[in-house]
Amino acid sequence: MAIERAQVEDIIKAVGGKDNIEASTHCVTRLRFALYDDKLVDKDALEQNDLVKGQFSSQGQYQVVIGPGLVDKVYDEMISITGGSRASKDDVKNAASKKQNPIQRAIKTLADIFIPILPAIVTAGLLLGINNILTGKGIFFEGMALVQVYPQWTDFASIINTIASTAFTFLPALIGWSAVVRFGGSPLLGIVLGLILVHPDLLSAYSYADAVTKGTVPVWDLFGWEVNKIGYQGQVLPVLVSAYVLAQIEKFLNKKIADSFKLLLVAPITLLITGFLAFTVIGPVTFMIGNAITTGLVYVFDLAPALGGLIYGGFYALLVITGMHHTFLAVDVQLIGTQGGTFLWPMLALSNIAQGAGALAMMLVLKEQKGKGLALTSSVSAFLGVTEPAIFGVNIRYKYPFVFGMIGSGIAGILLTVNHVLASSIGVGGIPGFLSIFPNNWGVFFVGMAIVLIVPFALTFMYGKLLNKRRQTPATPANDSIRKNSDQQNSALDVLEVKTPVLGHVVPLEQVPDPAFAERQMGQGIAVEPKDDRILAPFSGKVIHIMVKSKHALILEHPTGVQILVHVGINTVSLKGQGFTMHVETGQNVEQGQLLMEFDRELIQKSGYPMITPVIVPEGQSMIESIEELPGEANDLQYVLMRIHLNSSSDKTN
Repeated sequence: MAIERAQVEDIIKAVGGKDNIEASTHCVTRLRFALYDDKLVDKDALEQNDLVKGQFSSQGQYQVVIGPGLVDKVYDEMISITGGSRASKDDVKNAASKKQNPIQRAIKTLADIFIPILPAIVTAGLLLGINNILTGKGIFFEGMALVQVYPQWTDFASIINTIASTAFTFLPALIGWSAVVRFGGSPLLGIVLGLILVHPDLLSAYSYADAVTKGTVPVWDLFGWEVNKIGYQGQVLPVLVSAYVLAQIEKFLNKKIADSFKLLLVAPITLLITGFLAFTVIGPVTFMIGNAITTGLVYVFDLAPALGGLIYGGFYALLVITGMHHTFLAVDVQLIGTQGGTFLWPMLALSNIAQGAGALAMMLVLKEQKGKGLALTSSVSAFLGVTEPAIFGVNIRYKYPFVFGMIGSGIAGILLTVNHVLASSIGVGGIPGFLSIFPNNWGVFFVGMAIVLIVPFALTFMYGKLLNKRRQTPATPANDSIRKNSDQQNSALDVLEVKTPVLGHVVPLEQVPDPAFAERQMGQGIAVEPKDDRILAPFSGKVIHIMVKSKHALILEHPTGVQILVHVGINTVSLKGQGFTMHVETGQNVEQGQLLMEFDRELIQKSGYPMITPVIVPEGQSMIESIEELPGEANDLQYVLMRIHLNSSSDKTN
């Protein structure tokens, strides 16, 4: 297909003009832009452009789908028009990350700060759960705790409580360390800053409310200026802001002070200035803001607990996808510090279980062994509180288990909030999450646990089985003869049979975790979840295009003129050819079953890229009348995954 310069100029204009393009590159199917302002994109103009097959924004990049074989020509023309320099995938990725909005950057910052300290917090939560079992009334004996019936266990429980509560008592030190590292300062100064804010000489933040009521809040008299002498136990904002200020002061002093004096001057001056600011300005202001946030949140959930439970419980899994769930760690900590417990964490724990139940049901729905194994292991992970494998590996791929998981956790969220279920600490999510729940709330929590186990599992199982019945029965030894007869009947020149390029589980394009493929923006087709590491020619023809640098995709042309794209993995272009070995060249004639390329499955998976391989029939091929897609199990290389019906007027040779 020839391209017109005017069409490319229209694309440039539609993305905001050349001045709005910070960096651009392309892969085998699409243009990838890092734009200064995505709001300048004229989506309607892009839709009306004949070169454009689709468009979407992902991870700060604006992607315009052109199609295989044509995108490189469009990119060359675009560079010629704009006079810009060619950029690599990493250049565009790095530029795009800088263009995230303030909320996205704030979420990423909080994630970077809290993820490193999660092991300490989770451990503390589990140990506090054990302490709850020993000291909670009514668990083993009516109206009494185990330590009351067996006093010899009292000191044992006390030691556990001391060990467990240390991470929460000195949480500002943990946050100070992680935050200062994130902001570019010295970790040791961050630890000291956190310890300063919880120094034993200070009035504990937990006692502040009573002291205010009694009028006994201690103060420092700084030449007539009275400053409250209080600590910031259980507070998040004071140490976060103070850590940022400390890092900036330290970096400034490191630039201004000579190396020979840095050891004597930088750390003392940095801590002195930051400490004074923390107690006089930062602490009081952020303490007030933090308390206002938690008070407002508590008010909303008290006013409409059912609605709050439905929204937070039901949509928590969506927060995991966006990464926003990390922001609520700070809220949980703040609630525990100021309210004595958090109503958010119980819903988190049940959301984990709900997604695990959906993934577990997929083990019974899926037929391919690899998929079954992934569903089982990821569901166990979710039941133990780590939900990402279930969400990203299984549930999002098939969509409906993810939705049913949200439905189940939303129902359970209503139950928890209406009954005011609270967690005393942040521990492990999932099934062990009950250890973080106050023992008097266990009954309701276990009912909620039953809901998130049964509802998502049952709905996913029933809907999945219904979908399987609607799909064509996959090839098996029992019906091989039927398939072969069918193959012979359809071997006429008006039907091109595309055999599988790789052994594996053949699935509809909708299951590909990339909108350009899943929404069929580049054309019709099907996808294979590979069980092998070799790509073979699906028919006899010619190799007309290879992604030379990345080696992850190629285009074949049949003698009828029909072209297909084989694209190994998703976003594997970022590997820059690592793990791929090409065995053919552009222009080379190949026979059906001939080895085209090999790929390193282990490397691709370790790099975090999906292995699923789309086989696409690009749009714009006038000789094609219709395409028949045949999902199933490709256990041999004679498996036909597509039948392309050709127009009777087209020139067909075999």
